[in-house]
Amino acid sequence: MDTPAANNVPEFSVSEISGAIRRTLEGAFGRVRIRGEITECKRYPSGHIYLSLKDESAKLESVVWKSAVPRLSVQPENGLEVIATGKLTTYADRSKYQLVIERLEYAGAGALLARIEKLKAKLAAEGLFEEAGKRRLPLLPRVIGVVTSESGAVIQDIRTTIARRFPRRIILWPVPVQGQGAAEKIAAAIEGFGRLPVHGPVPRPDVLIVARGGGSLEDLMAFNEEVVVRAAAACPIPLISAVGHETDTTLIDFAADRRAPTPTAAAELAVPARAEMLAALDQTGARLRGAATRLLRAAETVLLRLERRLPDIPARVTEYRRRLDEAGECLPDSLRHFVRGKRDALAPLAVPHPRAAIAARRHALELLDGRKAAGFARALQRARGARALQAFSGAPLLAMLRERRARLDGAAGRLEALSYNAVLARGFALVRDAAGEPLTRAADVAAGARLSLNFADGQVLATAEGEAPKRGKAKSLAAQGSLL
Repeated sequence: MDTPAANNVPEFSVSEISGAIRRTLEGAFGRVRIRGEITECKRYPSGHIYLSLKDESAKLESVVWKSAVPRLSVQPENGLEVIATGKLTTYADRSKYQLVIERLEYAGAGALLARIEKLKAKLAAEGLFEEAGKRRLPLLPRVIGVVTSESGAVIQDIRTTIARRFPRRIILWPVPVQGQGAAEKIAAAIEGFGRLPVHGPVPRPDVLIVARGGGSLEDLMAFNEEVVVRAAAACPIPLISAVGHETDTTLIDFAADRRAPTPTAAAELAVPARAEMLAALDQTGARLRGAATRLLRAAETVLLRLERRLPDIPARVTEYRRRLDEAGECLPDSLRHFVRGKRDALAPLAVPHPRAAIAARRHALELLDGRKAAGFARALQRARGARALQAFSGAPLLAMLRERRARLDGAAGRLEALSYNAVLARGFALVRDAAGEPLTRAADVAAGARLSLNFADGQVLATAEGEAPKRGKAKSLAAQGSLL
């Protein structure tokens, strides 16, 4: 019997070789930075995120454990080009290797700009950047709300500028302006200012400034996030965007009501210069005083011209007084002449004696008394005729009506007994064909024919199935009293 030849190749178990591969892979690479496009991204209920990084010719499976998700500065989504930092390890159950991601960042300015442009086009298509929705800033706000970092130079510049131009009350809502979670906190601050009641314990601002200093494109990414842009567009308070320097542009600038190149410029937009307003008021007051003086002088000139056209009032009054005195002296003689003329006009008139008037009135009363007696006689005659009519009896007419009603009820009962509706009420049905003709035999019903079944409470449409029964069978069914 031959013995097997000695073999110098070491023998491993599956677990041993898997562990050796894992130690070799992790020892050779350690922490790595890998650039690629995110694909097959999926969040699981456990909180872990599984995804793959790919380029033109390869794909690397990756995972973000639940504990690392809150620390990500970039939320993974399909199609995003990123640089992932983590370590390579193996998954022994499936003989695979994968990248455990600890950090994500955008892959250069090109990827950031492409993402910004894509989001800008989406929001513009929804109408968030329309000029028609922009609101005017108040001329002199009572309260100014500021959303920025409390430790930066931005808030100090805004305070100094407002105090110099026109001191107003400032309410600061401190937020982080970059890093993980900054966008959500900025959006929450904008929405929080908008929800403040107008006359609440914390006054609602009349204008809102969202600001931060300059920085790289990555530093300003919080103001390019969709949640911030939507919050700015939906804010009920007029909003000024002052993010970065004059050359920096973020998506919140398009959604804001006004854009300022710097935070200082935003403060200048929010409040007017008090000295300029005082100078403008003085100038306006001087113009008003000059206009009033010119109006008074013009009115004085008009009055002088009218005065020249007026008559001599004292002379007119003296003339009217003289005329009044003359009329008063002539009044007694005029009154005597007036009374004399009236008496002369009444003299030729014939005035009847009072006895004739009394006699005429007495004759009229006698005529009325005669008319009264004739009317009373006619009324008495009509009353006697009414009593004779009351004696008339309508009993024969009522009897005739009762007889005719009894005949009508009998005819209605006989008609109801002959009606097929009473048969339907006892549980039978009336079968009609498509033309509405009644069917009395099953042999007259063809297969597939459309039927209508009339019941006591309504109609049901049906379709006949199978073959029509033969004549003999139909007769037997009819003999049994069956309804089909």
